[in-house]
Formats: sequence, C-alpha cells, structure tokens
Amino acid sequence: MTDFPSPDELFARPFFFVGIGGSGMLPLAQILKGRGATVAGSDRSFDQGRTPEKFAALERQGFELHPQDGSGIISGDQVVVASAAIEDSVPEISKANELGCLRLSRAELNSILFNTSGAGLAVAGTSGKSTVTGMLGWILEATGREPTIMNGAVMKNFVSPERPFASAVVGSQSLYVSEVDESDGSIALYRPAVGILLNVSLDHKSMEELRQLFGDYLSRSRISVINADDEEALALLPQAKEVITFGIEQEKAQIGIVPGSIAEGPVRQAALVVDRHDGSQHALRLNMPGRHNLSNALAAIAGAAAAGIPVAASVEALAGFEGLARRFDIVGTNHAAITVIDDFGHNPEKCAATLRTLRAHEGRVLAFFQPHGYGPLRQMGAELAQTFAAELTEEDILLMCDPVYFGGTVDRSEGSERIVRLIEDAGGTAEYIPARKAVEDRLTNLARPGDRIVVMGARDDTLSEFARRLFERLS
Repeated sequence: MTDFPSPDELFARPFFFVGIGGSGMLPLAQILKGRGATVAGSDRSFDQGRTPEKFAALERQGFELHPQDGSGIISGDQVVVASAAIEDSVPEISKANELGCLRLSRAELNSILFNTSGAGLAVAGTSGKSTVTGMLGWILEATGREPTIMNGAVMKNFVSPERPFASAVVGSQSLYVSEVDESDGSIALYRPAVGILLNVSLDHKSMEELRQLFGDYLSRSRISVINADDEEALALLPQAKEVITFGIEQEKAQIGIVPGSIAEGPVRQAALVVDRHDGSQHALRLNMPGRHNLSNALAAIAGAAAAGIPVAASVEALAGFEGLARRFDIVGTNHAAITVIDDFGHNPEKCAATLRTLRAHEGRVLAFFQPHGYGPLRQMGAELAQTFAAELTEEDILLMCDPVYFGGTVDRSEGSERIVRLIEDAGGTAEYIPARKAVEDRLTNLARPGDRIVVMGARDDTLSEFARRLFERLS
C-alpha cells in the first residue's frame, strides 16, 4: 500500500472518480461528498448514454461529471480514484500520471475511511455481503447508532427522491459498516473491530487463496462473527480471537433458530431466533424469502450483538428491513400471474440460492443469465453449468446471452455457448441467444401463466431496465 497523506490532509483535497457510477465507486463518492469533500468524476456509461437517470441524480446532488477523455483532470492536487486494473492508456490515468496526481484504488480509499473510523464493522464472504451490510446498517440506524454505511447495492430503506441510488449512508465517524472484497485480495487492507465471515466458496480465486485471505482477515478482527453452517468458514475459527457464531442448522451456534420454527413464503418468512448466550427467543419477521436470507439475518443480528446491540432490538429492526435493489427484487406480477424478478446472482452460490428460493414454490422458472465477464466465466463456468443443471427442473428453461463487455483487451474466445453446451450435457435445458433484445423477445414468447422469470447478472445496471421493460411487455 502506498504512503498516503494523513486522513485530514487527504480528505481536504479534491477527488476525481474514474467510473463514478460503478457499484463500488458511487457509495465512496457519496460518503466523501457527504463529509464535505469536492468530488467530480467520469464514467463510460455516462458517455454512452446508459442509465441516464443515475447520472442525472448525481448531477442534482452536486457531483461534477466529465466525459471520459481526461478533461476532468486539471490539477496535480486532485486525488484520482480508479480501478487497480485500469490501463495507463485511459485518458484520465494518462493525464493523472502526467500531472503527478495521487492515485487510489477503490479498496485503498475505502480501507482508509474504514480503518480511521471509531470502529469498523466488516462483512466478508463469497455471497451475501451486500444484503448483510444493508441489514446490519439498518439495525444500527434503527437503534440510533448513526452508522456510516458503504454498500455495493442500493438499500431500499435509505432511498429518497433526492437519493434514488442510496448505496451509501453518511452517518457519524464512530461506526463504519462496509462489505469487504476478497476477489481482488483487498480484504487484506482492513483492520476490523468486528469481522463477519458468511461463507467461503469458489468465485474469483482458488479455494487455497480464499482460505488464506479469510483466515488472515479473522486473525486481524477484534471480534469475529462466523457462519457455523459453512464448513469452510467454521474451519477457520481457530484463527480468530473472540468469536460469535451463527447458524440455522448448527445447534451449537450462539445465534440460531429454534428447530421447526421456520415459516417460509414466496416473498417473506418468519422464525424464532434463539440467543444461546441466555436462552432467550425472539420472533423474527423478514420481508425476504429464502433460507439464505434467513442466514443473512442471523449474520446481521450476530454482527450487531458484537457491536453491543441486544438481539431483541435487532430482530425488531429487521421487521422493517425493505431489502436491496437487485437482490430477489420483485419487479411485478401481471394479470396472468407471471412474476418478473431482478437479481444479482452471478456466481454458483448466489445463483443456486436464488433458484432454490424459486423452486421452493409452485410455477415454472424461466431464468435469464448474463455472465458478468469473460474472465469470471472461464474461472467458474463449469461450476455455473453444474448449478443450473442441478437447480432447474426439466420444465424450467435457462437463456444465456454474451457476457458483459464494455471494451478492453480481455480474451473473448470462450463465451456463453460453452456453458450452454455443458448444461445440456448434464441434462438441463438451456439456450444461447447472443443479443439481449432477442432474449427479451424469446422470453415474451415463452412466458405462460404462473411462470416466474428471473433476470440474473452483475456489473450491468441496464439489467434492471431490461427486467422492467420485459414486465411492461408482459403486462
């Protein structure tokens, strides 16, 4: 990590975000602006006219937006925030190098904010980070703790006409809640007061690398909160100092569920949470379906307990948690009982959780999956194919288009057609349709009364527009 100025010196300087509309960049820009910093930025999607409502909202909030041509970099005093992987040939980076600007990655900036707060509460794991961050942030807000929250997803509880893309909350500097990312190794930058570990499974790195990263993360956390239902996460417990465990299945988990108390529905669920520290039981109502979201709720309750919030208060707060955009987000149900769902599922574990939630209730599933890049598809393509083949029935149909690609030098020789072939080899039903417009037409023609259509993928905000447009056509 580079030697940076002191936080006071750093945050007094003007900031420029390359890719300011991205899910990791936008909340950081919002936090800095909320703390009085001057913040400007550029974005390829802004130049291309994609998601214009997002950039219009940013301009209304006082962010200065520039074309991605280097024109926004005007002084060596600016701090340029950009992806660690961005090429020097990008105009902003070229200009920043020329002027000698200090450059930070998203994770470096977030870790400085996190580590210089009174107490940092980190949420780590392969799946569920954004949901647990939103839940934990809402518990702290509802109990009057005024947290600052850095999330990769829009938190519905904090959305307002002025802030329609509320992926951050600017609270006090005493509590900082953030998801932390293992995919680029940047989890190593954080020193948590409370470190939550949800799960350890294949995504962007090998299992050996993940075990090392997550084990080191627990060893740096003052209090670790570990999912006792996840074997890989539980195996890392010896590396933690003080521990609180949570789990649905493990009866020894300190924050758990009373056996037989779960009542599941297609859009919400209820259960009795047991605090095994004192044996007390608390009736939880959760406005989100799926066993994975019940586990996420326990993680947030346990994380809040590590921060001194009584379990009863957390359970009460979660009854008012409205969820996140693009996390099993129901766009609508039409007159023929066809439901369209917008979902962030993009790795095997997330996709499996979404499909299991759908399969727990009646109706055929039409799944549309847009891979979030050619690189991730090569890394986890075989596991994705196994997931879709295992979780979808004979009557369900999966459609795949080409992976997200906004330019660059990535190898595009292996795409979605390989995954469709693997799914078919495993006995599943899948179709490869390269262009998204053709997918929309195909889904409109395929849909019949009672179907659930789920739109899955990451790194592309226009998937939500796709889901809304599809629902409008079906209505």
